[in-house]
Amino acid sequence: MLRRLALLSLTIAWAIAIAFTFRPSPARADDANTAKARELVQAAIKMTNSDEAVKLLWQATDLDPTYDEAYIYLGLYYNSRSDPADVIKVYQKLIKNEPKQVSAYLNVGEAYMTFQPPKTDDAMAYFRKAYDIDHNSFAALRIGQLEAQAGNRDEALKYLRIALADSSKNPTVSAEAEKTLKEIGAL
Repeated sequence: MLRRLALLSLTIAWAIAIAFTFRPSPARADDANTAKARELVQAAIKMTNSDEAVKLLWQATDLDPTYDEAYIYLGLYYNSRSDPADVIKVYQKLIKNEPKQVSAYLNVGEAYMTFQPPKTDDAMAYFRKAYDIDHNSFAALRIGQLEAQAGNRDEALKYLRIALADSSKNPTVSAEAEKTLKEIGAL
């Protein structure tokens, strides 16, 4: 189950990052730093030299620490290189500047799950924080799976049922919750 959970984590991490990419950014004034950060991100996207592109993306996060598009591309870059430590650094910086950004907590949690062995206690802390902010069904799924893995059946059932109930908004999360509930003999 740990191997399957780790593989699923990586797949879902990509899905989170992609979903994060297409969510609307909060409204803000288009000041000079934001405009420059945007320019740096656009330039980085067009580059063929990954090292230089990454430098530009980090510069963009320094110019406008709340401009989430730079973090998204950095996270995707490090994730594609199976570098969870740097994925964590990316999203921890975003969390520092945007502490209510649920997707950032989820991405850090997912990154902790890709270590071998997974750093489940660290991941759990980030999934719980994401859930505290938004009662997100994906966070509930992850909390439930980790609680099941730890043998905490009652807590696992609580969170897995929350994730299962969100089938209209998140059918993939709901299906995964159902599968885990069946695995632990609760369905």
